[in-house]
Amino acid sequence: MAAELFFIYDSHCPWSYAATPLVNAVNQALPEVALNLWHCAYFSDADGENIITKQQIAQVKELSSVNFSPDYMSKLSQGKDSTLCANLMTWAVGKTPQQALGLLNALQTAHFSAGNDLSEPADLSDIIDEFKLSVPAKVINKTKLTTDAAAQVHEIYALQDIIGTQAIPALLLAIDDELILLNHNFYLEDPNAIIDAIKLELNKYS
Repeated sequence: MAAELFFIYDSHCPWSYAATPLVNAVNQALPEVALNLWHCAYFSDADGENIITKQQIAQVKELSSVNFSPDYMSKLSQGKDSTLCANLMTWAVGKTPQQALGLLNALQTAHFSAGNDLSEPADLSDIIDEFKLSVPAKVINKTKLTTDAAAQVHEIYALQDIIGTQAIPALLLAIDDELILLNHNFYLEDPNAIIDAIKLELNKYS
């Protein structure tokens, strides 16, 4: 039996930030479940229209345990651009998969807890150094998605058609040929609960 967990997210999405602890919990407790981190580049339009509201943040805080810094909150009215992070995360998943989840956590902490925009190459330099990554220059491109990142976005579109939702974040459990969409909202306050839910699904097909 082959089991995989697909996490469709955007590094600049507050709900994705709230769902990442669920992925961390599953990765730690169920290492036999292969992890696929798919950055959907939702905030990569760079047109200034991707505004996050205080109401959205209040909803996330009410349903989860994540925190948002004053620096982050002061910039809510500014458009978000996750192009750089989409390029970096897609590259990391392919080249250094064992570091990818840790890298995502570091990016989200920098953005939501430290107020780092993560939209300029200089914004990423400390994190890249921390993880000792040798990132090609084409990946640190703030103006457009790399070929690999764009291809992954198209894969995500295809998967979203299959599961019937374009909502992000999305947690999708694949067991052999079966696809199970997990409702992350049920588990945001208790990441350990998603482990039990996945174990139940695994037992069905074992």
